[in-house]
Amino acid sequence: MKLSLAGVTVVRGDWSLSAEGIFEEGIHLVSGDTGSGKSTLALMLAGQLPPASGAIEREGIESAMISFQFPEFHITGPDLEGECRTWDLDPTPVLKDTNLAGKKTMHPLDLSRGELKRLILACIFAKDHDLLILDEPFSSLDCREKEHLCAAISGRKTGITIIFTHEQAHFPRVDQI
Repeated sequence: MKLSLAGVTVVRGDWSLSAEGIFEEGIHLVSGDTGSGKSTLALMLAGQLPPASGAIEREGIESAMISFQFPEFHITGPDLEGECRTWDLDPTPVLKDTNLAGKKTMHPLDLSRGELKRLILACIFAKDHDLLILDEPFSSLDCREKEHLCAAISGRKTGITIIFTHEQAHFPRVDQI
């Protein structure tokens, strides 16, 4: 598997972003200042935003997933059980693993932001993706949940994982920065 960027650019008014590089199997970390274009690059890598110029080529990548900073963007179910089902998952183990089993009939937006982030990440990690893009995955999580997320990321045995973050203290094992 390989994700290649050749002369990729995007321009918005006076702001522009240029990117070159190759992402191969493993865990990659992309860090930068607020407003530097991390989320824009993440959207381009996920195929959700076309570059103004250049090319993004995927080799051997059959499935891709982008996890946005704000978990509300992922919600499609009427309650927690329904949300798990929209991911084509059995709700029982997902809700048990996230300590949300007692809230299975709640609307997802009635959870705290941290609980919702935990649920969405659990749904994402319950599936195998050749390309997994995590935009600010640590936001809204406490230290214990950040460590749990690091273990989940490090536990991926195959595929390309790209983490875009401002996080300073908690990191999984990273192959490329």
